[in-house]
Amino acid sequence: MRSLLLVLAACSTALATLLQQSAAARFNEDTARSIMLPISSAAYSDKPQACLSSQLKTAKLSKQVSLKCDYFKKDTCSGFTFFDETRKVIGIAFRGTSDTSQLIAEITDTIFDSKVDFQDGGKTSKYFNDAFMDTWNGGLGDDFLALAAKYPSYTVWVTGHSLGGALASMAAAHISANKIASKDKIVLYTFGQPRTGDQKYADIHDDLVTAFRVTHSKDIVAHIPPQFMNYEHHTSEVWYDNDMAAGASYVVCGKQEDKRCSDKQYKFDSTKTISASSTPLPMITLTTTVRKCPSGDMMDVRE
Repeated sequence: MRSLLLVLAACSTALATLLQQSAAARFNEDTARSIMLPISSAAYSDKPQACLSSQLKTAKLSKQVSLKCDYFKKDTCSGFTFFDETRKVIGIAFRGTSDTSQLIAEITDTIFDSKVDFQDGGKTSKYFNDAFMDTWNGGLGDDFLALAAKYPSYTVWVTGHSLGGALASMAAAHISANKIASKDKIVLYTFGQPRTGDQKYADIHDDLVTAFRVTHSKDIVAHIPPQFMNYEHHTSEVWYDNDMAAGASYVVCGKQEDKRCSDKQYKFDSTKTISASSTPLPMITLTTTVRKCPSGDMMDVRE
């Protein structure tokens, strides 16, 4: 019996190593810095074409949708679709949390409202689900379907920051589950993404999409909603424990919740990183960088 347990433990360790190596091999830091970060940043603008033109040159805005998404009048959920005939890609990006009132709405809805069924499997935060469904059904979905029909061979880029990362996660899963594009054509990179759904959602997402969640050691958003509320991350995490400057080291973790990445240092009583005593608390916002549409400088992400 002991020998069997040792064999199983060895197999588990070997599998974990393979997952790490596989995820690390697929992650492309240049794609994250030079492509997905500027697109995520552009989602914070009411005129994203300026950012697309500045950083990606040949990318063209197709449609932007901005809708009221909670009980605070000024809070909006927003996203846009785009295409690039030079790079042969189509894509969709979502705006993150815009201000404190929207963050309060997200937190209170998550705490006091039960999770809801996500149409493509598992359960997600009601706030995230409502925001995704409202923007997708508010015009983004139809426009993306039109782009997919017009450019069926193109790669699909999906991205977002913070709240936008959660919506991008759901969008990528929906696109794959409904065979709008195949898994091998979907490229999902998010920045500072919160936990989006339950274990079933995370497992289904892993089957549907190859994803990379870029996180920073001082960002609390990657740790909420907490696991004790039955939320789980999907794979894979790309974790920075430095200033995120060009050439900075990072760790790619192939597990859903991985002690090699952000899970290893989340402590409420820590004097480092995410504790209440940390001053200031870096919430990772792109709102200050959207004006300059950062070109590959992920230091901007954590300011």
